[in-house]
Amino acid sequence: MSTTQAHEQTRILVQAAAAACEDKKGEDTRILELDPIDSGLSDFFLITSATNDRQAIAIADEIEHRLKKDFGVMPHSVEGRRHGDWILLDYVDFVAHVFLTERRAFYDIERLRKSARPFTPSEFDAQLKEALAAKTRVARGKSSADAESKKSPRKPAAKKGPANKKALKPAAKKPAPKKSSAKKQSMKSAPRA
Repeated sequence: MSTTQAHEQTRILVQAAAAACEDKKGEDTRILELDPIDSGLSDFFLITSATNDRQAIAIADEIEHRLKKDFGVMPHSVEGRRHGDWILLDYVDFVAHVFLTERRAFYDIERLRKSARPFTPSEFDAQLKEALAAKTRVARGKSSADAESKKSPRKPAAKKGPANKKALKPAAKKPAPKKSSAKKQSMKSAPRA
């Protein structure tokens, strides 16, 4: 898989995780596209807030469940589930952070990653759709150009004149000639060798 395909797959996973956050009423969900020079291993951070520890655990569980069910992807590691004030799901190419609201304000990861490009889930979704649409346009352009170049040159169709009605009728079948009875008789009476 090429790096662009892997990056697109990661974007789709991040989008699915953000949708899981929204479904479980995560607040102020943000996606940070990390600077490749500054980021190390991960490409994205998904950050969301919960009002209590039970909601934080429910959000983390929903992210994990949805990515496993829809994509067959499990987190490399999970930290903080027991306490529920900061749950970290590490999917290597992206990391999901589920915070209690006051913990998020205290750690302020968005401020620490100044070089990252922040997105809301809807902005991220629009950008992903545009990237996929551009890729589709390029692929369709190549496939139609390839198809045209592979076709053999055709001769122009001959002009059709009025149809000949006799040519359209099937030829009448002629009855098969009957064997003469004399020939049959001679075959019956001939001595066998």
